[in-house]
Amino acid sequence: MPKEIPPQSQEHQPGVESALEPAALHIRADYVGSGKLAGKKALISGGDSGIGRSVALHFAREGADIAILYLEEDEDAEETKRLVEKEGRQCLLISGDVSSSVVCNDAVAQTVKTLGGLDILVNNAGIQVISEDICSISDEEWQRHLNINVNGYFYLARAAVPHLSAGSAIINTSSINAFTGNKSLLAYSTTKAAELGFTRALSLELVTHGVRVNAVAPGPVWTPLQPASWGPVDPQAVADLGKSTPMERCGDPAELGPAYVYLASQDASFVTGQTLHVNGGMIING
Repeated sequence: MPKEIPPQSQEHQPGVESALEPAALHIRADYVGSGKLAGKKALISGGDSGIGRSVALHFAREGADIAILYLEEDEDAEETKRLVEKEGRQCLLISGDVSSSVVCNDAVAQTVKTLGGLDILVNNAGIQVISEDICSISDEEWQRHLNINVNGYFYLARAAVPHLSAGSAIINTSSINAFTGNKSLLAYSTTKAAELGFTRALSLELVTHGVRVNAVAPGPVWTPLQPASWGPVDPQAVADLGKSTPMERCGDPAELGPAYVYLASQDASFVTGQTLHVNGGMIING
């Protein structure tokens, strides 16, 4: 779990792992893989850092080969690749913006060609911009949230579905803010709720094909996105991250990765259209 977090800020999203103080933990040293995803091929958007990196490392330790679609932080992507390969698995790096359907189509095509197929899609890339006043949110900022957080999920899923077969899984990263709302994150909360509707509807469409679609709704988690979004507005808000949860702390990415392993594996063979809440004890209905 994260140690005491000092006030801090990063200049732009999605942020950089190496600038986090303290460093985040992405997988526990004592996490023992048991082959739950042996031979599987996974594509993870936003897989270079934060929760995405944790998912990549847990999947790799469980036997999957990994493709990562990331925006621009080559340093983070290369480190994730090194860590995945240290687990003895293949890691394909693909740079691009998920708001482009061309990029998403190409990412799926590259994954299938290089890894030899696709079994798991994790929609995880996203942005959040702090705003206390609806009147201060520009058309461009509102649309950017929709383009990345909603359209990106749709574009990748649409491209992936023709390659998925019975036993495959799609996992969408939503947020506690989809359920509680957040007055400082109006655009973000809206898109996270839209992702839930997308998850539920797509799960019903694909259930007859044996493809499961679920979501994970994290609470506050120690990732570069936090100082890159809250930091420029209020560095102290970063230090206070998670203190309002019953556990009085934010989570480490390592505490999220196993939830994705469960949903990707046959352990969750009777689970579709659902949301796992990993949020430090906040009680959420839905």
